[in-house]
Amino acid sequence: MTNSNFTTVTEFVLVGFTDYQDWKIPLFLVFLSFYFVTILGNLGMVILILMDIQLHTPMYFFLCHLSVMDACYTSVITPQILVTLATGKTVITYHNCAAQFFFFTFCASTECFLLAVMAYDRYVAISNPLLYTVAMSPGKCWSLVVGAYVCGLSGSIQRTTCTFSLSFCKDNRINFFFCDLPPLLKLACSDTTNAEIIIVLFGNFVILVNALIILISYLLIIKTIIRMKSSGGRGKTFSTCLSHLTAVVLFFGTLTFMYIRSGLEKSLEEDKVVSVFYTVVIPMLNPLIYSLRNKDVKVAFRRVTNRLQMP
Repeated sequence: MTNSNFTTVTEFVLVGFTDYQDWKIPLFLVFLSFYFVTILGNLGMVILILMDIQLHTPMYFFLCHLSVMDACYTSVITPQILVTLATGKTVITYHNCAAQFFFFTFCASTECFLLAVMAYDRYVAISNPLLYTVAMSPGKCWSLVVGAYVCGLSGSIQRTTCTFSLSFCKDNRINFFFCDLPPLLKLACSDTTNAEIIIVLFGNFVILVNALIILISYLLIIKTIIRMKSSGGRGKTFSTCLSHLTAVVLFFGTLTFMYIRSGLEKSLEEDKVVSVFYTVVIPMLNPLIYSLRNKDVKVAFRRVTNRLQMP
């Protein structure tokens, strides 16, 4: 900034754990265990899908990319939390804060699109099973995944550019665990009206459009299931969607609570809890959700384990 009345911020101070000084060691152990389980579960899922040919189907192709996103975006946040708890280091440079914000936004946005793609995949598989492999060819699967990455990347560039084109002056204390949008906007010393309109509209657009795609896909799935004559077939068919539906409700529910609520309804402490849930807990739960109720994954795990144990 050129105005002499302000001092340009070159670093931020994360003070989200200020009120939890007596809980640093227990919190460190909890976050460390969550991070370990998250990385082990998601990378394990990726390796299992790659190693077992029976899982080389569109559904598990998309699940593989979802697991990669979960491992990546929790890795953007959790190590920062662990360093803060272990060393008491709360300072993050301006450029590192921008990078953390960019990669976190990219991974979260891409996950939104991937969940929508997976809902569409389930609709195609249930509504037209005989032509499923033709409709969801490898080329189309790759196009959908690349499209999800491109949309996530473009959204991240837009949100990061708008956020960090704002001026940050005297106050550099972020009352949060990481560089997220709401606390950053509160620190800006320039007019944030235009930036907030662009950021909020685009963010809501991403969430609402993908939620609409998922809703329409599941309404069509339910319509197809109702037409089935066998009640046993209905239950078996819908059970294949339960894991994905659970992941969708958890992820979109927390995003809606965090970013779509009006300002009057917002509570900083509630935002902190919710942010921990969708950045740390949900990425840990996803591989468990997709494996505990999935017979294909269990059988594939036993198959790969037996193969590795063979002399």
